[in-house]
Amino acid sequence: MGTIIYIAGLVLAILAVIDILKKNISLPWKIIWVVLVLATSWVGLAVYYLFAKNRIEGWCK
Repeated sequence: MGTIIYIAGLVLAILAVIDILKKNISLPWKIIWVVLVLATSWVGLAVYYLFAKNRIEGWCK
């Protein structure tokens, strides 16, 4: 069971990083968001997918 949760978190983290790198924001903001998502594990993923995914470009302009 723990392996499934680990793999799910890994896949979601990779998808989040790819999505962040595709956004139209400057490189320093991309680095900040990638580090934030990866360093905070499930909390960072939840914040990204629930709040920041559709608003990140407006916040980082």
